[in-house]
Amino acid sequence: MARVFAEHELPRFRSLRDTRDRLDLVTENVPVAAERIRADRIVYHPGDTAAAHYHVGGLHVFYVLRGSGIACVEGTRTRVRAGAVHIVEPGQVHWFENDTQEEFAFVELWAPPPEDTIWVETGDVCTWKPAAAEVVG
Repeated sequence: MARVFAEHELPRFRSLRDTRDRLDLVTENVPVAAERIRADRIVYHPGDTAAAHYHVGGLHVFYVLRGSGIACVEGTRTRVRAGAVHIVEPGQVHWFENDTQEEFAFVELWAPPPEDTIWVETGDVCTWKPAAAEVVG
């Protein structure tokens, strides 16, 4: 049977590093039986940037939904814009930055899910906490 989730039914997280937010689409936090793929939506607000890292195993695919930002892979900086597909191979050091005054949002997919994430700089990591439930008035 097909499943449809409304946005408010999906787990939402806030970055402990900056103001990014994450909406889980296909993860261990969403009740679907998907084991070979993971997906979430990330929104970078102006000035947000991720810590440099790489993944062990798992192709990392990004589809830019809106805005534009900088994708840095192995030291090469590339501007990515809405509609672009950006692919990062396992083991490639990467990070994103929103250097604009608008939101930069993308869906990221891993196939298969990575075995591990390695942070390049000690102490500079991206961690997430559950977002407080939004009150609907």
